[in-house]
Amino acid sequence: MHAILSLVFSVLWLLSAVGAHPLEKRQCQATLNTAVSVAQRLQSHYFRTSNGQYDGGSLWTDANTLEDLHNLMLATGTDEFAAVADQSFIGRSAQDSGTDHWKSILGGSNDDAGWIVLALWKIADYKMARGLSATAYLNSALTIYDIIAGEWDDNTCGGGVWWSTAHTYKNGQPITNELFLLVSATGAINFPNQAPFLANANKVWNWLKNSGMRNSDGLWNDGLTDSCANNGQTTWTYNQGVIASGLSALYAVTKDATLLTEAEITLDATIKLLTSNNILKESCDSAPGPTECNQDQQIFKVRSVQYYLDRANDPARNAKYSSFLGSQSSGVFHFGTNAANDVGSVWYAPDAVRSLFTPKTSASGLEAHISAAKYGRA
Repeated sequence: MHAILSLVFSVLWLLSAVGAHPLEKRQCQATLNTAVSVAQRLQSHYFRTSNGQYDGGSLWTDANTLEDLHNLMLATGTDEFAAVADQSFIGRSAQDSGTDHWKSILGGSNDDAGWIVLALWKIADYKMARGLSATAYLNSALTIYDIIAGEWDDNTCGGGVWWSTAHTYKNGQPITNELFLLVSATGAINFPNQAPFLANANKVWNWLKNSGMRNSDGLWNDGLTDSCANNGQTTWTYNQGVIASGLSALYAVTKDATLLTEAEITLDATIKLLTSNNILKESCDSAPGPTECNQDQQIFKVRSVQYYLDRANDPARNAKYSSFLGSQSSGVFHFGTNAANDVGSVWYAPDAVRSLFTPKTSASGLEAHISAAKYGRA
């Protein structure tokens, strides 16, 4: 059934994602050139074709990096990294139609599953923009999406997707449900005749906005207590960005402008409270050593703002966040990049001692350049 549906979806996706929303070639070329140079270093130094993985990475961090590379190729119109999808472990798994092993690969992690769906769909965007078949990637994305959707439960804290299939830890992190919002709303855009996508997007947003995880500052804390109250834990930058991109994707379907208002409550609070010199700063960046920043804080920064603006499709909003995106790219270039062209974890100050250099931090820096090339000040 998935194979048949994916063939139909391929046509719908091509019409909606490519035909109805043609890619724009208005990016700043100099910034794109910088992004390409970061990507070249990332691939040559950290990617292993032998296993299809990045050094020191996890399945979900590799998924984010693959998404970034295909986001870059869609922006530049080039195919320099075209082979990496099929070479990657995720791509090999998607093409292995003889085995249904996604549940085993995911290991019960529903947030990892959401990141992989996003990567598979971005790869599909790229392949179909180049006239290539994306059936295997759409098949796998659909399989994984169904796994996530099946993890919804109304009995604990009134709703939400379980963090893992073990069902022992539910709403400890908002990211699982923020990702479910984003993948559902994206599915509703590209597959408008498939009602469950939109229904799920509305359902999870209604639950999130009433969950109490967004605090009085407008930022999303890192989850709920056992009694379903805001746990007051760290407001990581990635929790703020994913909800914004999910809401703008839902807006693209419904045209409900209140969704953009809700998103900008959080985006504006992030810029006000989680930056230094207008550049994003994780709480771990002030620590005495680099090991304080784990891989969550290393890989997430500003790609979600690009996606928010893509879907909001509003020149006034582009202008509103242009300076912010330009600052991130400038911080990455001047403060975060070392002599080898690796990007570190610290962008807001020239502090190489505390900056951690990994493929995850380079992928994050790559995101900053791509976003600024499209929406930052020239």
